[in-house]
Amino acid sequence: MTVGGAGRVGDSGEAGREARTAADEVTAAAAAALAALERLRPRLAAAGLGLGLADVGEPVLAPAGPAEASAAAAMPPRRRREFLAGREAARRALRAVGVDCGEIPREGRLPVFAPGRAASLSHSAGIAVAVARAPGGHAPLGCDLELRPLPGDAARLVLGPDEEPLLGTAAGAGTWSLTGLFSAKETAWKALHLAPGRAGTASMRTLRDLRAEPCGDALHIGPRIDPRAGRSSRPRVGASSGPSGLPCAGARAGPSYGVRVRVLPVGAGVFSYALGWAGADGRSTPVPTARRS
Repeated sequence: MTVGGAGRVGDSGEAGREARTAADEVTAAAAAALAALERLRPRLAAAGLGLGLADVGEPVLAPAGPAEASAAAAMPPRRRREFLAGREAARRALRAVGVDCGEIPREGRLPVFAPGRAASLSHSAGIAVAVARAPGGHAPLGCDLELRPLPGDAARLVLGPDEEPLLGTAAGAGTWSLTGLFSAKETAWKALHLAPGRAGTASMRTLRDLRAEPCGDALHIGPRIDPRAGRSSRPRVGASSGPSGLPCAGARAGPSYGVRVRVLPVGAGVFSYALGWAGADGRSTPVPTARRS
């Protein structure tokens, strides 16, 4: 392995062969999804989010420094290209909100950003996507891309029995698929773990420890355990209005705080991102209510 000024792994011939092999894996469906994601850029910008995209077939992917180079060198070729694409997508998302970012090392599997910089990233089918916000805000940050549908028998790993009725129910202009619910929970998981103080995350061990319910044209997702009281949330009867003015679920067994997540179709898959914090009634809150208690 040689590390040049940009931290490139291997010689140019090896990198070129890897890029060509990876490009073959970016299918027509994935290319269509990439184009669909690009069309979401204005919508995300209106929500204060910068979007970064990359694919594993890009010939210019390279580590941005020694920490990335060291991590990439220990990975098999396919995983290495995904890792580098994710890092590049994160840098592009940050540049979209006016922030430069060098290398992004990792702690375990989690990216570590320099102070004042943060992004959420996801990979699927050779595509890497990231979202970032300008420094100084406290809005949640999370996204997830799923271009391969989940099999039906995975529902037991994603949903609690009280959430199974969500499958196929009306959600604004569409319906909630298992893949969409999985993606939304992945987004909420990331946003809650990135929250200042990481309020309530001690109760989160699997996606079933999060509860999702419709709230207008989005989902309200948060821990099943009330982190302030140390006990399960109890149902409350009575409809409340979500941020869009559309009703949230009438009978609520939801968390004391959570994240509003939007799920959008992207080709044959879905892309989800965090819209904002939400209290127990589904209304927007500036920061997680558990953090303010």
